[in-house]
Amino acid sequence: MRCRAARTLPHPFESCESPSMNMLKIVAVPMHREGRKFVAIFAAITIILGLVWQPLFWLGCGATVWCYYFFRDPVRVIPQQEGLILSPADGVVSLIQYVVPPSELDLGDAPVTRVSVFMNVFNCHVNRAPLTGTVRKIAYHKGQFLNASFDKASELNERNALMIETPEGVRIGVVQIAGLVARRIVCFVREGDAVEAGHRFGLIRFGSRLDVYLPEGVAPLVSVGQTAVAGETILADLATPDARRPGVPQ
Repeated sequence: MRCRAARTLPHPFESCESPSMNMLKIVAVPMHREGRKFVAIFAAITIILGLVWQPLFWLGCGATVWCYYFFRDPVRVIPQQEGLILSPADGVVSLIQYVVPPSELDLGDAPVTRVSVFMNVFNCHVNRAPLTGTVRKIAYHKGQFLNASFDKASELNERNALMIETPEGVRIGVVQIAGLVARRIVCFVREGDAVEAGHRFGLIRFGSRLDVYLPEGVAPLVSVGQTAVAGETILADLATPDARRPGVPQ
């Protein structure tokens, strides 16, 4: 059967695939390599539980499927417009605040807008670079494991901070923050590495949060409570001035 193009398409990436093919893409999402050993451990425990008591086997199967789902690494459609700052994580925009950035980011002592994206245990946890540039600094700090949705998690929790600089000299900060359940922050890049907007740079296991420190004078284009998709949702545009609009937490 030949697919016939409609007069208008609601989305530039729409295709003539059948509903079953689209459903397969949703269910059979690729898994990130960081999750292979965890899925193997869950599967092994499931087999052992099945030998003990059959109902436990099915519970183990459910846990194994959840583990696979946690480490999923779906393909994302990355906006190509220059100057956009993308969400580095899937989750919910939990905080938008006007704060002084951490000293380890070398972003100065002037207050800037911080956008926090909270990831629960059901979100995809692969982190993506918010914009194209060079990783100028990486600073890891040990800390506590408070609930990552709390404001004070930015200062007290275990975290890994990256400062990325664009070819034009614009600098932003991205901080991976461990949460109540998370116990492992993984970073795939090193100082001096070049990163592209929307490309993978790290991962946090089992619930956490990412903070993005926007350049001074740049306004957020998202709101608290909004769902964010890593590599797709636009957090800010370098061309959008910060007018300190009412309703934006200061």
